[in-house]
Amino acid sequence: MVEERIGALSIAGFDPSGGAGILADIKTFEVNKVCGMGALSAITFQNDIEFDDVKWLETTEILNQVSTLQRRFQWNSVKIGLIKDLETLEGVVNSISTSQIIWDPIIKASSGFEFHKTINNEQLIEILKKIYLITPNIDEIKFLTGIKNPIEAAKTLSKYCNVLLKGGHNKEEPGVDYLFMQDKIEKIVPTEKNNIYPKHGSGCVLSAAIVANLAKENDLTTACHHAKKYVEQFLASNPYLLGVHHV
Repeated sequence: MVEERIGALSIAGFDPSGGAGILADIKTFEVNKVCGMGALSAITFQNDIEFDDVKWLETTEILNQVSTLQRRFQWNSVKIGLIKDLETLEGVVNSISTSQIIWDPIIKASSGFEFHKTINNEQLIEILKKIYLITPNIDEIKFLTGIKNPIEAAKTLSKYCNVLLKGGHNKEEPGVDYLFMQDKIEKIVPTEKNNIYPKHGSGCVLSAAIVANLAKENDLTTACHHAKKYVEQFLASNPYLLGVHHV
């Protein structure tokens, strides 16, 4: 008998350190009280400070994992993280039967390793029309649009899907996120915490926490606010690069 629990699916890369990628997503799902499952999109050769290489999985290999799971389980929220290219992303998005797909567009590793160097804007727009939310940081939104002003870049992409512009790289407003929902902008301000430390995989944790909260049928604004609080707790969990997941 299949256990009746709210589920969430992560399609992401395997980071052996457990700080980022699919392992971080599953930890986040479970602590946020949803049943976490995953399908690998890549195998990375890294630790928390070094990145050596990546082995990509093809679209059919990813979807074969998902289809096997779907014979037993269902999700209303799916996260896509590290992925080979837009062709793979499009193939996965077109094959997933849920209206809540969240894409965390990882362009490069925190160690500096670049996964993508160019992007087809027309193809990107067509894919975004089928995605519920993307969660880029400032560097990623500039890469996706070619627009230097991150706010204008986010406004541009919000014509096609919701956009959470992460503020971790924002020197003017550190830690402040902006949620763009068509013509509406929601400012998500961090709480007053003095013991915040950089963490490997913090972007993965934030997007996974959003997915978990959406899976529990929170609206998008509420999900983003809850996820923000969770990631702050994660950042404050210790002074090391690998954080601790707990309630």
